Amino acid sequence: MHLRNIQIICILTLWVLLPGQLVSGQSKGTVSGRVTDAGSGEPLIAVNISADRRSGTATDLNGAFTLSLDPGEHLVEFYYVGYAEQKKEISLHEGETIRLEIRMEVSSKMIDEVVVSAGKYEQKLSDVTVSLEVIKPHQLSNQNIVSLDMILEKTSGISILDGQPSIRGGSGYSYGAGSRVLMLVDDLPMISADAGDVKWNYLPVENVNQVEVIKGASSVLYGSSALNGVVNLRTRFPGNEPTTEVTLFGGAFMNPARKELIWWDSQPLFAGGSFSHLRKIGNLDLSLGGNYFKNEGYREGEYENRIRGNVGLRYRFKKVQGLSLGLAASAMYMDKGDFLLWLDADSGAYRQNPESMTPMTGYRYNIDPSIEYSTRGGDKHSLKTRLYSLKNSTENADQNSASRLWYTEYRYLKRFRSRAYWTSGISFSRNSITSNLFDDHRGSNASVYSQIDANLFKRLKISSGVRWEFNALDGKLYYSIPVLRAGLNYQAGESTFLRASLGQGYRFPSVAEKFTETVIGGLRIFPNPDLEPERGWSAEMGVKHGLVLGSWNGFADLALFWTEYSNMIEFMFGVYPPNPDDIPTFDDVGFKALNVGTARINGVEGTLSATGKAGPVGLQLSGGYTFMNPVDPSLLDSAEIVEEEGHILKYRRQHLLKGDLEASIWKIFAGINFQYNSRMINVDEVFLDPFIGELLQPGFPGYWEEHAIAYTVLDFRLGWNITEMIRITAILRNAFNVEYLGRPGDIGPPRNITMQLRLDL
Repeated sequence: MHLRNIQIICILTLWVLLPGQLVSGQSKGTVSGRVTDAGSGEPLIAVNISADRRSGTATDLNGAFTLSLDPGEHLVEFYYVGYAEQKKEISLHEGETIRLEIRMEVSSKMIDEVVVSAGKYEQKLSDVTVSLEVIKPHQLSNQNIVSLDMILEKTSGISILDGQPSIRGGSGYSYGAGSRVLMLVDDLPMISADAGDVKWNYLPVENVNQVEVIKGASSVLYGSSALNGVVNLRTRFPGNEPTTEVTLFGGAFMNPARKELIWWDSQPLFAGGSFSHLRKIGNLDLSLGGNYFKNEGYREGEYENRIRGNVGLRYRFKKVQGLSLGLAASAMYMDKGDFLLWLDADSGAYRQNPESMTPMTGYRYNIDPSIEYSTRGGDKHSLKTRLYSLKNSTENADQNSASRLWYTEYRYLKRFRSRAYWTSGISFSRNSITSNLFDDHRGSNASVYSQIDANLFKRLKISSGVRWEFNALDGKLYYSIPVLRAGLNYQAGESTFLRASLGQGYRFPSVAEKFTETVIGGLRIFPNPDLEPERGWSAEMGVKHGLVLGSWNGFADLALFWTEYSNMIEFMFGVYPPNPDDIPTFDDVGFKALNVGTARINGVEGTLSATGKAGPVGLQLSGGYTFMNPVDPSLLDSAEIVEEEGHILKYRRQHLLKGDLEASIWKIFAGINFQYNSRMINVDEVFLDPFIGELLQPGFPGYWEEHAIAYTVLDFRLGWNITEMIRITAILRNAFNVEYLGRPGDIGPPRNITMQLRLDL
């Protein structure tokens, strides 16, 4: 019996193996070739190639590939992010070699836009597991955007309150200190080391490739300050042909609707210009840019003069294919005056309280060396570094400060033939701060992270990541936090994609939040060295559907979101004597950053983006509606809350509606930009107090009752492409001269007009 079993096993084994041996004995065939961009003719690197969806390879640095296949019929597919997929059916004979020349066309579908920020590698917009907005260069140039916050304010779900960004109600107002939204330029942080804020006027808007905005906690890939989301400005590098762009503009602020607000004898003016130049010199990529801006300001004492320049270099080695060295640098000098507190709510709303005037001069610069290496299989090693330095000098030496941030990050991207991507890296930063405002400090940060994005099945993609970060300040280990994220994307139809994600986030307090001690116009700020980090998480479910109908192409997106914070940091008004047992005095009254507890923001957002034609008229449409419910859960059933909406978080609006429509025919284009903001429900109660509020912001309690309402702002633009090289545009902002309120004492600009001349050389 035992022998018979052995014989049966041997026979079965031979039966299984013999056909394989016969086949393997056959001479295989070869499929080889080259994949290039159909427009430029340049080779495409790391194109995914599969045969019968079982075996595959990727193109090398020259766009070449080779596949060894059994004789027979095969389906060979070519896939590359941002390009239309191609399929080739071939019949391969024994020992035969077939050569294919594949020219891939850039995809015309907006849903196939290429983005980088969601996973730190190139992927289609439709494939990401989070909500992500893309802002293109023409949106900036057509509206004469001179500072990035101007275009973000026009983007669905985003608010900018006196320079501080908030995505879907995730942030309020913190007096210029700390940001829950992380600003990146070319994947590296551009957040000041002292205040932890974004210097919007420093960002190179004249050299934008595209801006990507992640909505929701993104700390796994990007660390602290990405608690509420990420804005990533990606700069341009040259194509095959040199390009030069020059923009000149000038304009004026018109009189406000309330004539008593006019403080000027003649209209305040603004003017400026910018240029960018990109070209290849052998293996060297060169980009240059510059910007000048002069603004007399519509508020007394508020002005800005700045000049900025940037250069980018990238050298690609011939002998070591895939290796490149990069060096980017920017620098800016500025002279400006900021507006903080108005004189009064009546005739002095555009006039500044003399005690709060802060004229300032300063400079910023950054230097970014980098090295990257791509293997033949498409894997990528990158080492990027940045030195970011700022210095501010004021007439009051007590306000002077200087800071430096050294940042370095090594990242490894592994590409698998199954279209899976593994991203992992380590980062280290060190900062030094010298300040009369909050003393001198030294800090450091180290982190390690890893994320994998993979196709489990043909239509299902998953994403999962983890990060561990350590932070130290003044030699003391401050905190270490592991955070996780997970997401999935399911292609439910040809152009319909379902997604869901859950991510944790955190934010270490900035030095300014912990240590600032100052008095501005009677407004006192107290330090809090014991301030603890914020933590939070955000979840989302969404659907993105591609739209293709005749000449129309675009997508619609609907998302449900939920965000919660713990240990939330807010500046709170109160009495803060140096010692608890001391009898408080008026000098002990002011604002202090505190960990106030929890926050919950949930809501829904719908967006639409499309291009097409109506007869001979070309149209571009984008916009969206966001509803948010930002609450403090601890106050929902609190007896202390007297007002009906007292549980709503401060400095938030519940409804945002934004849209932009541009029409073009022949050489003329016209556009309209629409922004609706519902009323701001709550601010710091101290500003509404009949006594203290009148001292801090004279007239504000009464002004709030009358003017804290919803508002709509419309901008119009009209342009003429005189030739392919020359364009002129007129832009009318706040066309109906609406008076609207930002933070307390911050009234928006009145109607103003800009004339722009643009040259594409």
